Amino acid sequence: MNREERERRGPMSPKARLRAKARKRARKQAKANGTKERKKVSRLSQDKNLVVDYKDPKLLRLFLTETGKIIPRRISGNTAKQQREITLAIKRARQLALLPYAPGHI
Repeated sequence: MNREERERRGPMSPKARLRAKARKRARKQAKANGTKERKKVSRLSQDKNLVVDYKDPKLLRLFLTETGKIIPRRISGNTAKQQREITLAIKRARQLALLPYAPGHI
């Protein structure tokens, strides 16, 4: 973000300033230690035998939170194609009552 955009947006809130400072500090420390962030690896990429199927609720539960939400791809490490397959399979399994919509039904 350049200077003009910052001026147009106005001053940062104190909370945003603290978050930015913490991120900067973490990046500096990681650079000093010589460590890099680990690349996320999907369970589906590791095990080639796993096939996403709506009839397999045990596998699909790996991609759901405790509250029944689908885990996003930036957290699970899936590729876009894998995430679409998982999402479609979860929605089909919910339609057939193999997986719950609400957390109270798990």
